[in-house]
Amino acid sequence: MDMDGLQRYDVRNYPPRQDSVPAARRRAAWLAVAWGQPGIAADVALVTSELTTNALLHGSVADRYLRVELRLTGAVLRIEVTDPKGERRPEPRAAGPGDRFGRGLHIVGALTRDWGVSERVVGKTVWAELGPEGAG
Repeated sequence: MDMDGLQRYDVRNYPPRQDSVPAARRRAAWLAVAWGQPGIAADVALVTSELTTNALLHGSVADRYLRVELRLTGAVLRIEVTDPKGERRPEPRAAGPGDRFGRGLHIVGALTRDWGVSERVVGKTVWAELGPEGAG
């Protein structure tokens, strides 16, 4: 463990394709279990899926990878998804009963302790944090 209390860290780059979402989701769930957090593995998988889907739909560029990072510090598991489009900031919106999209960030907000957006020189990182009891 380093000075900041970082216990576990993983990063993977995914191409901007639909099959990257289930790949990132499966890896995130596996890591949560491997890192001793099986109680939140399903929530980690769903949040990773929602953030990666948003990055793919709203922040991807054909020749630029999406980056998915997970880090466990103490009892907090942080998920970060970075995409190349910084001008498209995620905002929760109201979805009607017939709408196919618009619920993802509400799901992220319900399952996590906190979430937000960090600006980058190129692109943005959307992050979410879960504790031992998810939204805790």
